[in-house]
Amino acid sequence: MAIRLTRIISSSSSSLLRRSPAPENLTFAAMAVGHGGGPTLSRPSSSSSSLSPSSSLSGKSEKTEKKLVDRLSAVIDAVNDRKLPPELRGQRNSVRSETDIINVVEQRIWHSMEEGQFDNLPGKGKPLNLSTNPHADPAEDTLYRILSKNGCAPEWVELNKEIRSKVSEWRLSLKRAWTSKCNGDYSKWNESSEALKHQLRDINDKVFRYNLIVPFGRQMFGLKWEKELDRLEE
Repeated sequence: MAIRLTRIISSSSSSLLRRSPAPENLTFAAMAVGHGGGPTLSRPSSSSSSLSPSSSLSGKSEKTEKKLVDRLSAVIDAVNDRKLPPELRGQRNSVRSETDIINVVEQRIWHSMEEGQFDNLPGKGKPLNLSTNPHADPAEDTLYRILSKNGCAPEWVELNKEIRSKVSEWRLSLKRAWTSKCNGDYSKWNESSEALKHQLRDINDKVFRYNLIVPFGRQMFGLKWEKELDRLEE
């Protein structure tokens, strides 16, 4: 009876192998034959798995994705190329910095000047109208014009003038105290240096306040005692 069952299982497994060579059927047949005492089949090799439908589909999807990436890259390159001046289009790889573009712009300006395109501009020879600033925020521009008509200026402008005036006076006082030290009057230098250091802290406080309210790009550095003494020693 057992021998008959083994033959039935072997014949059924061999029919499965003939009908479907898929890996999962091969594994099932291998298990069946193994339990029947016959030869046991091993797992499919990598060469057979590479020919499976799933691997072929993944290969096709990778090719499709690569084509899509290449098309998108070509579109991006074309858009960036259109941003360049006509003289540099098609040479995008040779443009290494903004200096290359600036050089092209300067050449255009010089060519236009040589051709006389700037000779008949409206307002040539007349003073500029500085009552309005087209690059400023309209609200700020209106505020500045009101301040200007009333003889006033923004706080940061007035503070800038005050700081520069105090720095000039402070450096003159430091120079006089340094001269007295060089002449051998160390007692006067000790007294003056303490007062000058206190004034330096007050100036730096004003500089800190100024840097908080000034428009971006107009900040200034504070004073440092050691650097000021180095300037005198030079």
